[in-house]
Amino acid sequence: MAKKLTRSKLVKQLDTIFSTYIRRKNSVNDIATCFTCGKEDHYKKLQNGHFQSRRHYSTRWDETNCQVQCAGCNVFKFGEQFIFSQNLDIKFGEGTARRLHIKAQKIIKLSDAEIIEMIKRYKTFVDKI
Repeated sequence: MAKKLTRSKLVKQLDTIFSTYIRRKNSVNDIATCFTCGKEDHYKKLQNGHFQSRRHYSTRWDETNCQVQCAGCNVFKFGEQFIFSQNLDIKFGEGTARRLHIKAQKIIKLSDAEIIEMIKRYKTFVDKI
């Protein structure tokens, strides 16, 4: 009988597959571009950057909130949030950054079953890319 995964391990699994999905779906021939500075590199060398912090579960796995970023922007420049917000509004329409900010303030509680379902869904997406 398989051991039941802890919630933190489920979240980590979802984070991992979701990050791969974001980086792969935004790449061409495995090359992706940093959303904030424009640096191009292999998707495996880039990161899944969040406009609204990962601590907000309501936007943690939101495909608009998450964009490809280089480590320089995502880690060392703390996500370049101002540039990130401007680029979100350019790419997805005026007010997108504001809507994500409001959405991030909503508290949600995902069940383990919902997290497992998301893991399966994003694995399927990655397999199709």
